[in-house]
Amino acid sequence: MDTLVKTGIAGLDEILLGGVPRHNNLIVEGAPGTGKTTLGLGFIYAGAAEHGEPGAIVSFELDAAKLMRDAAGFGWDLQGMLDAGKIKIIQTSPAVLLSEFRNTEGVFAETLRAMGARRLLIDGLTPMRLYAEVHNLPFREDVHVLVEGLNRLGVTTMVTAERDETTTAAAHERFIFDTIISLTRGENQRRVQRRLTVQKSRGQDFISGSHTMRIEADQGVHVYRRAQSRPVALQEQPTSALRLSTGSAAIDTMMDGGLYAGSVTMICGISGTGKTVLSVQFLTSAIAAGHKTLLVSLDEHPRQLMRNAGSLGFDLEGLTERGDLFIHYESPLELDLDVHFEHITRLVEKEAIDCIVLDSCAVYAMTSPEEAAGYLYALATFFKNRLATVLFNYESPELLGLSQISQELKGSHLVDNIILLSYVEISTVLRRAIAIPKVRGSRNLQVTREYVIAEGGLKLLDEDGAGEASNAVPQLPFSAYYGLLSRSPSRQAPAIEEAIANNTALPPSVDLPIETPP
Repeated sequence: MDTLVKTGIAGLDEILLGGVPRHNNLIVEGAPGTGKTTLGLGFIYAGAAEHGEPGAIVSFELDAAKLMRDAAGFGWDLQGMLDAGKIKIIQTSPAVLLSEFRNTEGVFAETLRAMGARRLLIDGLTPMRLYAEVHNLPFREDVHVLVEGLNRLGVTTMVTAERDETTTAAAHERFIFDTIISLTRGENQRRVQRRLTVQKSRGQDFISGSHTMRIEADQGVHVYRRAQSRPVALQEQPTSALRLSTGSAAIDTMMDGGLYAGSVTMICGISGTGKTVLSVQFLTSAIAAGHKTLLVSLDEHPRQLMRNAGSLGFDLEGLTERGDLFIHYESPLELDLDVHFEHITRLVEKEAIDCIVLDSCAVYAMTSPEEAAGYLYALATFFKNRLATVLFNYESPELLGLSQISQELKGSHLVDNIILLSYVEISTVLRRAIAIPKVRGSRNLQVTREYVIAEGGLKLLDEDGAGEASNAVPQLPFSAYYGLLSRSPSRQAPAIEEAIANNTALPPSVDLPIETPP
């Protein structure tokens, strides 16, 4: 006999590391509207329909017709299970049920034995509490009678209970039941957010923390494991000496040979600097080298991406039709990090994808600033353990240079490589410039190069003067204009900062120069 009972609730068994110990008594608590009855109904239906475990539903309030209606909305053939004798709905009162539990040979126990019941749902404990209060009865004793009766029946039981989310008082039943599952419901901008937490479960380990829970059509309750909680990192994380091209030979040279397979790269820059273009360049090059790729778009719809890429000579539509490129789009207005994480990871595992672009991870910080850094770390760990190569695009809010990678993410320590795309202002002309300050395990070139966006993607201009010299950034001394970092609105030229710090006069040499267009 299996020692664990699979609940059959999508995602919940993963959190419970396989299920709950057989004969455990579970209590599902939460405020009205959190999904307690739906979860309990799914527990009984999955047992009968998928795991060969008949079950009974005890209801004090909802009649059979409403339960049938709710089940039909999720595509469940509850009537078929009733007709087959695999599920039985028992409508009764708290007084009758407690009387039955006091009698070891009562009608209720005989009914369960006759149908071979292995699961039981009692919906809910709150009517029993109210009954005890109205009749001035000791509810604590009633709870003990209930649990003792359940233990004698030899079934795995789920009991629902109303719980006020505003109180921290510990109800007596929380000490008696083996497993406690708490459900919460909150409003977040335009949508309802439900969360599930396993508070305790005797006889087993489980994944702690708050997990996203949704009630979905044709499925019922679906629990999405929190993204930050992933398997412990491998003791020997896979690494590779193989290099992948960025799609630009010149950028590969700046990076000392390109991107290591399994590395994480952050491309940072304001809108319009070409982050998405460079990402498409990378994915196209990876496909040519035999890799399967994924572009996760949180900014642009796939049709718009395909149109824009087509203007630069990239046939994204053809690549997706051939199955070399997958494009996953989710609107930032409806983004839920836990659900989003599962969508990405399942797709990567199913299609054996090993080159990924996330465009743009700034949306994660907008969706949940307090979770964004942990979320990126979970993504990075997942990809690294699969030896997948990934680009995180981040949109910096600063036009000319930047003072830090991100206020919310502070993600530079999570990544192996950093590519900065920015504008440099020369007289009245804005030029695009690229710098690569970080490439782990490489001798990257600490230089700033000018580039343009043209057919085929980012094209670095020849700094030696070959080609169109009129398009090259003039080789002026650093004192003549600020660099990518020092041009940030929150910073000043080093000489100016030093003068301010020492309370000395501003040297004439650092006066803003009057530049002549090249």
